[in-house]
Amino acid sequence: MPPVKPHATLTPVTLEDALAIRFAFESRIITWRGPSPFFFAPIPTPQSDTIRQAARAVSYGWGVIPVEATIGDTVFTTSLFPKDDAYLLPLKDAVRRQANITAGDVIAVTMNLRPPRR
Repeated sequence: MPPVKPHATLTPVTLEDALAIRFAFESRIITWRGPSPFFFAPIPTPQSDTIRQAARAVSYGWGVIPVEATIGDTVFTTSLFPKDDAYLLPLKDAVRRQANITAGDVIAVTMNLRPPRR
């Protein structure tokens, strides 16, 4: 894995620049109750700002951003959802079970952006 680069010093413009960024942050898991519950880790503002700068290079539509994330020993791929001025990291059932996490837990996440699916 590439080393964590400080997000505040990068201004991603190209796909190559965007894919070189590695994020590390803590987040409290939230839930949205719909027909079935959905769980998310909100991305903090500084990281969301950097992701927004990279969005044009990596989004494959609707503003979603493909990522690879790690929580503990659990590595998974998903796509960030834009929400207000930030992003949400969706946490599937399989990920939550493997990482033994639930709503209200504070988790440490490392994450990198992935190329868009075209």
